[in-house]
Amino acid sequence: MPDSARFLRACRREPVDQVPVWYMRQAGRYQPEYRKLREQHSLLEICRNPRLCAEVTRLPVEQIGVDAAILFSDITIVFEPMGIRCDIREHVGPVIDNPVRTRADVERLRPLEPAKDLPYVLESVALLRSQLPVPLIGFAGGPFTLASYLVEGGPSRDYVRTKQLMYSDPVTWHRLMDLLADAAARFLAAQVQAGAAAVQVFDSWVGSLAPADFRQAVLPAMQRLFGELQKLSVPLIYFGVATGELLALMGESGATVIGVDWRVPIRTARARIGRPMAIQGNLDPALLFAPWPEIEKRARAILDEGLEEPGFIFNLGHGVIHHQPPVAVSTLQRLTRFVHDYSREQLQSAAKEVPSR
Repeated sequence: MPDSARFLRACRREPVDQVPVWYMRQAGRYQPEYRKLREQHSLLEICRNPRLCAEVTRLPVEQIGVDAAILFSDITIVFEPMGIRCDIREHVGPVIDNPVRTRADVERLRPLEPAKDLPYVLESVALLRSQLPVPLIGFAGGPFTLASYLVEGGPSRDYVRTKQLMYSDPVTWHRLMDLLADAAARFLAAQVQAGAAAVQVFDSWVGSLAPADFRQAVLPAMQRLFGELQKLSVPLIYFGVATGELLALMGESGATVIGVDWRVPIRTARARIGRPMAIQGNLDPALLFAPWPEIEKRARAILDEGLEEPGFIFNLGHGVIHHQPPVAVSTLQRLTRFVHDYSREQLQSAAKEVPSR
């Protein structure tokens, strides 16, 4: 994929002709084609079949016109080769049969070897590299989010067991975080080597932490993770939900792009980060069910703030919501066109206002 791709230029804070756009969870149940495929295959079956994985990953690019594709997979796919029995249950999420709660549990985790343990993922990436007209984003789960599933045994609202381990046994906690950071770094590096043009770390639940806890219990692992990846010279995106109070610390992680959820305006997010970085975000996914005039008004406001500085990628503040009735494909098509058209007009107008020398 050429470095001139619009998405990659925005990640590097270089000039673009229009704001690039992609959507977290842009492949999924809102698409009739995906729902039909899921009638025959489980999520993990699709992830493990390169042909099906490539088909699902490609569909939003062809259907919606986004500027980047994101590999269709799941952050928990690393668990099984590390020795964790994990089942993704419909309407529940990941359920862990053998939770990790002691130092002995942590020491039983096996180091991840992507080429050996997850060859189908790398095969999918290589296949997509030859098929996609836009950059492919690889991804992995953030160490805190993965740890929360491992310690809790599944999804949680309050993360009591996770925080209990973090507070009561920091040595074991940091050992677990380092193991998960190393696994994510190796997995993402392998995806880049197979053809991914950028990577995103989904640390979905890290926003449950206070800033002091993030600095002490999470930031070292994130700096370890991104430090390993910086030598690859690809955009490194860090995203979490409800992380408004953590943005300055996320800016210290070594990531080059910060994903922002819908709770924090783009202008405020930039001020909190406090350093020149590319920003990605941040339309509330629930707005996709609103009337079009409201969607357009909110998207325009986000774009107006995003365009105030170079390095802006339009996205949702979290993934496309699985809901009945589903988000209309036509809504995402229309939103993508609006982002492209409106931002192009604004950039062209701004260029005309710059006095010639």
